[in-house]
Amino acid sequence: MKKLTSMADLEGVRRSLEAQRLEAERLGEIKAEKARIKAEEEKKRHDEANLFKRQVRDVTPLRDVNIKIHKPVKPLPIARQRELDDESVLWESISDEMDVERFLETDDKLSYRRNGVGLEALKKLRKGKWVVQAQIDLHGLRSDEARTAVGEFLRSSVKHDIRCVRIIHGKGLGSIGKEPVLKEKVKRWLVQKDEVLAFCQAPPRDGGAGALLVILKARQ
Repeated sequence: MKKLTSMADLEGVRRSLEAQRLEAERLGEIKAEKARIKAEEEKKRHDEANLFKRQVRDVTPLRDVNIKIHKPVKPLPIARQRELDDESVLWESISDEMDVERFLETDDKLSYRRNGVGLEALKKLRKGKWVVQAQIDLHGLRSDEARTAVGEFLRSSVKHDIRCVRIIHGKGLGSIGKEPVLKEKVKRWLVQKDEVLAFCQAPPRDGGAGALLVILKARQ
């Protein structure tokens, strides 16, 4: 085990443990919500079955004469991957209220790396040594539209095995009060996305303060 030699090491451990705790809480909430919906669906099916039995309890069954039994029609194949994609959209829950600052590296770029991601990968990202393979421009989008667009963009990128992307959120010069609203929200969204391994502010040639460079996990 690596010996902790400074307050920075201790702070790194604290951030890592806190990130793991928040991730576990998020997954627990999703699991609980799925269980609740499943229980409601089971209860509904049970109630409907009992209702049918009560409605037909006084009906006299017909005699089994002149009955032709047809072979069941084989159902069409299920697009399982599409179902998984739809489910991921359904359960996507990213908040605008998360306190993202505690997850960010304390450098001038306010970088982020998920627990287990090496510092070297983030250093290369800051220096622009990762090749940007795709990008999305959020200019002109409202907050909800931007959040949906970012989620879909990340899923599509991972599906096509794209590892490095640029998200252009703008500098907020056209917003009320000249505040970079999307800039801060995008950071919150990315921290909560499983697809995201690390991100940092883009170097000047790639958009500077108006964009983020993001490393995504490899396609499974």
